[in-house]
Amino acid sequence: MKKIIIVISVIILIASCKKDETVTPAVEQPTPTVNFLFQQNYDGAAVTSADFGTTKYTNAKGTNHTISKLQYLVSNITLHKTNGEEVDLGGYNFVDLANADSRSYTPTAKVSAGTYTGVSITFGFNENDNTSGAYPDLNAVSWSWPMMIGGGYHFMKFEGMFTDKTGSQTGFAYHNGTASKIVNGGRFHEANHFRLRLWDFSGGFVIEQGNNTTINIKMNIAEWFKNPLVWSLDDYHAMLMPNYTAQKMMNQNGRSVFSFGGTTVSAE
Repeated sequence: MKKIIIVISVIILIASCKKDETVTPAVEQPTPTVNFLFQQNYDGAAVTSADFGTTKYTNAKGTNHTISKLQYLVSNITLHKTNGEEVDLGGYNFVDLANADSRSYTPTAKVSAGTYTGVSITFGFNENDNTSGAYPDLNAVSWSWPMMIGGGYHFMKFEGMFTDKTGSQTGFAYHNGTASKIVNGGRFHEANHFRLRLWDFSGGFVIEQGNNTTINIKMNIAEWFKNPLVWSLDDYHAMLMPNYTAQKMMNQNGRSVFSFGGTTVSAE
């Protein structure tokens, strides 16, 4: 009988202890917020829509010109950690200098805290993403690339006026997208996007829990005209979209246009 009473007492004691236990819920750490800011300059001088049509620039060829439009698309942004891990953020951002808000882009993908060495971006869309009519927001801003020269979307519209070799003011439309050419009577299309790795040469940057980190990406507009090919607006200023040679030249020059511009951090 005593043994039975002892067993019952132990059971009651254990049950009582379980009722008194307090379960502490796990505290979920906030996901760091990462934003990208696209900044434009002309060999170091900041360029905004306030410069459109008024500020005069001199390119590597020595040609004077103005800017009236600059729109471009960047996709598949990837962050690189110091341990070799890659954080693919996907998505795309359409930058239009006439719309200041478009210069800022916040991916929906989560970013983990850590130390990073830089960023990779695709200028334009790759073959898988460059599908005609697939993006309503781009359709709404007349961003489509004509089907007869490859379809899909523009990668860039860069326009302005320049002083031609006769001294007259002439418009230019430096439009970039799929490259297309005629071979043996048939038209063939060639993907013309390019992928860039933008290193943080200052030693890397840290993304921390509870902070907003803005990653600055710089575009030097002057590079479209000078590296590695010195661009002649007299020779290449109009009807460039179906011009295979011009499109491949843009592809070459575009690879030096972007650079990593550092980060700024603020508390959430």
